Amino acid sequence: MAQDTFDYEALLKRAKEKLPHTLESHDRFQVPEPDVMIEGKTTVLRNFGEIVDKLRREPNHMLAYLLRELGTAGTIEGEGQRVVFKGKVTTTQIVDRIKNYVEEYVLCTECSRPDTKIVKDGRILILTCETCGARRPVHVKKQVKQEEAKEIVAGQIYDLMIEDVGKKGDGIARKGGFVVYVPGTAKGSQVRVKIEKVSGTVAFGTRVS
Repeated sequence: MAQDTFDYEALLKRAKEKLPHTLESHDRFQVPEPDVMIEGKTTVLRNFGEIVDKLRREPNHMLAYLLRELGTAGTIEGEGQRVVFKGKVTTTQIVDRIKNYVEEYVLCTECSRPDTKIVKDGRILILTCETCGARRPVHVKKQVKQEEAKEIVAGQIYDLMIEDVGKKGDGIARKGGFVVYVPGTAKGSQVRVKIEKVSGTVAFGTRVS
């Protein structure tokens, strides 16, 4: 009997050792709160390294997402610990984009756990959950944006929602992969905008009646 008990306990211990660390922990998953500071004409996310470590994602992948969604440029500095964005970006904007990144590239849609990894299956990136085994493709939203982005051309008129206000007071809207600046508009307003100029993935427009 004693031998049976020993064998059981030994097997149980060995099984636990093989479990992913994330399965042993039932702590509530929480992304570190962004530590944001304005330095002159730039915005610094001082704990970027801590955030990507918590999410277990490649820094360059997350940075590319943030830059695209914020419509600005930026670089990783301080041995990967911080990001410097060009221009003034609000803490709320950064928090919202990180939240969206977590939902799209980190959380499992089946069990809502963050214990996932991104693997490549041919040309498709798959989010695989290490907890429940669920799999789903990522980049779905990005592909939709790329299709919509082709429709943005100078001289055309679009119905847009002003999502943010830039440092110069211009309204900021988004359509597909484009960021559209519209002077004289307020956050939350739905407006008709004529595109005056397109530069890369940034467009400039004027409000029309």
